[in-house]
Amino acid sequence: MFNVLTLNKIAKCGTDRLGDNYNVSDQCDAPEAVLVRSASMHEMEMPESLLAIARAGAGVNNIPIKDCAEKGIVVFNSPGANANAVKELVIAGLLMSSRKIVSGIEWAKTLKGNGDQVGKMVEKGKSNFAGPEITGKTLGIIGLGAIGIKVANAASALGMSVVGCDPYLSDANKAKLNDCTIVETNDDVYKVADYITVHVPLNDGTRGMINSESIDKMKDGVRILNYSRDGLVVSADILSALNSGKMSAYVTDFATDDILGEEGVIAMPHLGASTPESEDNCAIMAADEVKDYLENGNIVNSVNLPCVSKDKTGGTRVCVIAKADVNVEDVKKATGSEDVAVGTRGDFCYMIIDNATSSQVDVEGVIRVRTL
Repeated sequence: MFNVLTLNKIAKCGTDRLGDNYNVSDQCDAPEAVLVRSASMHEMEMPESLLAIARAGAGVNNIPIKDCAEKGIVVFNSPGANANAVKELVIAGLLMSSRKIVSGIEWAKTLKGNGDQVGKMVEKGKSNFAGPEITGKTLGIIGLGAIGIKVANAASALGMSVVGCDPYLSDANKAKLNDCTIVETNDDVYKVADYITVHVPLNDGTRGMINSESIDKMKDGVRILNYSRDGLVVSADILSALNSGKMSAYVTDFATDDILGEEGVIAMPHLGASTPESEDNCAIMAADEVKDYLENGNIVNSVNLPCVSKDKTGGTRVCVIAKADVNVEDVKKATGSEDVAVGTRGDFCYMIIDNATSSQVDVEGVIRVRTL
């Protein structure tokens, strides 16, 4: 029996996939796995029993992924499971940034009580909320992963020119793009785009990437959309650009105190993945990842350890998490098997060994050993 701790409400369609051999609860003293959405785990003391954490979503900023790797805890995410939900909200954001829909609706509410005069007041005041169409304009996309690709294709279908940048764009993802000009640098996006949408993870290389320096490289009147993470932008620089007229609108899914109520800002309460379809997709993917790892040792969609999968070829299966410089030959010798699948990622190595005659792996650099 495996114990699985849930730190947020996880859709039942996901937890049901784990089966009868799993005890799933929001109260668990010695879990082998954790299923989480937005709850922060940075202050959580990781129990010795913990083998895996699965984030029902894409971003993992709420999880200490490096510390988990050092302790032999695999961290999974659910890439692409919420991509369509976010894409739809980005398209809504494009339209709202252009047509002043939100401010127009709020103004219309103030006309309540004017009876037959409302129609005349609407006709007189509507010019204050005019804005350009998106058809024929250029959308710049920074980050062409699962979400960025869907946004690119949807924008193209709506008649926009699309230009994108992603230094990690794979040939497989490139083939999914219908009509997108790929450029080498973010600066190449900044100088041509009327609208810019950012779809990258938050890390040391992307933190504060939208700042006064990058904004200066953009077209006058640019509209920026951020449905990734609030830390990608420097809020003070965004507000300064809005006040000067350099930027026409900032649409974000992250309502922080410093931008709420400011002119030109449309702030949403993190609605990107808030659809029943998205929550179901993320829960199913997270549960499947945990189940495959706990039962078979396979790692798929990990963000901190190598992704290694192997069909079982018989006998005892031994799974080894180690430092990347571990002597693989010594591990093979210790387990008595040459039937090994190996992967490395950064500072870490993962091995799945079948037909092992021993599970005693006393080799320098080994962090964790499991026998299945």
